[in-house]
Amino acid sequence: MAHTILLILNCLLLLTACSGPGVLPQNPGKGLIPSQALIDMRGKKITTFIVFAAAKEFKQLIPGETLEIVTDPFAGLESDLQAWCRMAGHKFISAKNDGVFQRIYLQKSDNRPRAKRMAWIISNPGLGELLSPLGFALAAALSDYEVCLFFQGPGVRVLQKGFEEKLPGINYFFSGLARAQLSDMGHIPPQQKLQQLRELGATIYICGPSMEAFGVGKNELIFDDIIIAEYFTFMETLDRSDIQFYVQ
Repeated sequence: MAHTILLILNCLLLLTACSGPGVLPQNPGKGLIPSQALIDMRGKKITTFIVFAAAKEFKQLIPGETLEIVTDPFAGLESDLQAWCRMAGHKFISAKNDGVFQRIYLQKSDNRPRAKRMAWIISNPGLGELLSPLGFALAAALSDYEVCLFFQGPGVRVLQKGFEEKLPGINYFFSGLARAQLSDMGHIPPQQKLQQLRELGATIYICGPSMEAFGVGKNELIFDDIIIAEYFTFMETLDRSDIQFYVQ
């Protein structure tokens, strides 16, 4: 009993730590550096969410124009955006932190990096287990990597209509609360991340025998263009990839 109570308390502490700010302060307005567009990302702490919004806004700009990103001050964002600009070929202009808002200025460039490929094999559909692979896959796709994902074993359930990721064991009962807190931060549900990946050109594969073993029918798949395959199809993809990951 004591062990169960401890698990519940730990889960509640984790969710409290992950929660974002409640009410946003006043409209931040534009900063001192001239920019042609501004996106307000206050309340979000997941850099792939912020970069996805920035990349979408860049499509409306021409090379040489500047985007201003307003966020809450938080560690890690400046380094991540600098890294994204280096990989995607854009220019990081500056970062300003006045203690209330953090303002990042990026300049769109038409420099295209060399083509790179990343491949993921995902077998675990757990809430925590999906955060890193889908997050890194998005970071790669936003940095102009060609991304391929292969779902096998119980992981095929991620591609089934109506899927909701869950916490393991006794923490299962807190899954809904955990999903809501993560979404507020910018960790949107896995199937929405997969939709973003498709918009960025990713290719999604699913293991045919695993579909049969775990009761996932072809008509239940969330996208019509998911490729049903097995080992050799994805082995070819792995063979041609610069980076490969396996998530058990």
